[in-house]
Amino acid sequence: MAHAAIVLASSDNVGVVTADVRPGSDLLVADRKLEVRDPIPFGHKIALTAIAPGVDIVKFGVPIGRAKAAIAPGEHVHVHNIESTYINNAIDNYEA
Repeated sequence: MAHAAIVLASSDNVGVVTADVRPGSDLLVADRKLEVRDPIPFGHKIALTAIAPGVDIVKFGVPIGRAKAAIAPGEHVHVHNIESTYINNAIDNYEA
């Protein structure tokens, strides 16, 4: 049985796995199958398409980071292959 991934917005290039998945297993994403390339824990992201270095990682229709390296469809998308584009604008970062 194929596991599933949730795609939160049509512009997303990553999905969120709904169970721990192992390499070589099939993942059902919308109406298509995607072969898993890496072990991916429940709740983590999986690449839905090829993502080139420097391309935004889009989840829930919002860029959440940028690819540090090429990411193939079915690969785990996490801190090892993306960099944050989050700008910390907390009050502690401002000089008086």
